[in-house]
Amino acid sequence: MDARLRSPRGATWGAADRWSAPSRPSILWAAATWALAWTAAAILDGQVDLANLAMLLVLASALSSLWLPPGAAVAAGALAVLAFNYFFVPPRGTLHVDLRQHALLMLAMLVVNVIVAVLVGRLRRTAQEAAAHALRAEQLRDWGERLRDAVDPVAELGGLCDLLSRSAGVPAAAIARAARPFAPPSAGVDDPGGDEGDAPALLTAGEPDADQAAGLRLCLREGRALGPGTGRFEDQPDGYFPLRGSRTCMGAAVLRGACPVATNRSAQRAERDAELRAQLQSLCDQMGQALQRVHAALEESRSREQAQQQGVRNALLAAISHDYRTPLATILGAASALDEQSERLDLAQRRRLAQGIVEEAGRLARLTDNTLQLARLDSPGVSLRCDWESAEELVGTALRHARRRDSARRVRARLEPGLPLLWCDALLLSQLLDNLVDNALKYSPEDAPVEILVRRAGEPGEQQPPRLLLAVRDRGPGIAPAWRERVFEVFHRGAAPLAAARARPGSEHNARPGAGVGLAVCRAIARAHGGELRLRARSHGGCALECLLPLRQAPLVPPDESGPPTEPQP
Repeated sequence: MDARLRSPRGATWGAADRWSAPSRPSILWAAATWALAWTAAAILDGQVDLANLAMLLVLASALSSLWLPPGAAVAAGALAVLAFNYFFVPPRGTLHVDLRQHALLMLAMLVVNVIVAVLVGRLRRTAQEAAAHALRAEQLRDWGERLRDAVDPVAELGGLCDLLSRSAGVPAAAIARAARPFAPPSAGVDDPGGDEGDAPALLTAGEPDADQAAGLRLCLREGRALGPGTGRFEDQPDGYFPLRGSRTCMGAAVLRGACPVATNRSAQRAERDAELRAQLQSLCDQMGQALQRVHAALEESRSREQAQQQGVRNALLAAISHDYRTPLATILGAASALDEQSERLDLAQRRRLAQGIVEEAGRLARLTDNTLQLARLDSPGVSLRCDWESAEELVGTALRHARRRDSARRVRARLEPGLPLLWCDALLLSQLLDNLVDNALKYSPEDAPVEILVRRAGEPGEQQPPRLLLAVRDRGPGIAPAWRERVFEVFHRGAAPLAAARARPGSEHNARPGAGVGLAVCRAIARAHGGELRLRARSHGGCALECLLPLRQAPLVPPDESGPPTEPQP
């Protein structure tokens, strides 16, 4: 904070009283000026005329007015006129004036001295007031910049108390609302001290006593200043200032004995006290507005978060309703046909209906499993049931599951020989491969092959930890570049990212909207294992979904079957 803000109260907040006692340096400078003028008049006596000697005293009176108060300067000028009459005006040694021009000279000297003293006094007072206003403006500007640069204005509550204490010269304390959404203006201001449950919502700086704490809560609740000079609770010895925001109050500050009541207080002193209260209130208002901005930003963030959650909830309900209603309607229709028209259907028709029930029920089971798994993996502190697994067994399980849905046997596998064991959760990686294969089969033509590729990732000599690549590649229509990252987000599956599918006949029926949690849960499974899932466009059409998983060093001796698996070394 600027050193000028630490000035005493009298030098900071206004001009000195008109008849206040001057300081010792001012008296010394004024005395030296008069001594020099009288010395020069004594030396020039008899060498110049009387009018020129009088000009020396007028000059001394004007210079001494720069250091003396107006009253003292007028008195000094009057005494100088009398002394000049006594020592220099004939008849010397008396106060009589014989000639009229001498009387006019004395009168002119007296009038000029009074006018100069009054004008210089007013000029000094105006300069002091301008300096005080400039100092107050600079103090407000510095405090405003400090609050603007503060990350958390609540942390500046102690700085506000220090600033108020230095400005008024008395101890200060303050309270402020904690960072929580405040009540709207129409709802009024709640009582922060109504019960003990509200106590944690207030932050305190300084050490207010019990009476001051009650006064701070009252000031905060009513949002108006209290104490002497405010028209409310004038008998209180302390001054209370609210931290006002826009149509709300964010806190309060107290100054112990900031504005004492005095029956003989002058009008100028009362005016300076009013200016002091206005300055202190402006500092408090800046703090209140900064606190309100923080609370408003917090409220906006929470409102935006609630709106986003509501939007996600609505999208979830809409997507799940679509993904569940279609299979349920198919299952219900097939089951009703088998129940009500079983005698009219031949064996092939009953088998086709039963097969449809099995397929739709499996689809529902996969959707439910993906949704529950995504919710579990997104929760903090999730733990995986990892063990040493063979990549060949994981791919074999994925092939068996895929061939139940793929009658044309389009899914093929290609594995690099000599693959190391993989430290992973077998159920999760099987689910990842099933989802990737199901996605490739669903969004590719009927005759397009789907390949599962497993190999080590990276080039020889590459400065990266060893990784394993699990990729599912297809020759489908591909995905537009703008949607290659959004396909991994929930609720973004639909016709828009698959706009290129319209170029290939027979694939339009696959571009239906839905929940789209399959690829989202695949990325969550990959990240839970310390890997990453990415999408890469293939050069001759189609896309490749590649999962990169870290490889860890397997133990040389297999763990005992009765004990837990050995944790791998990174």
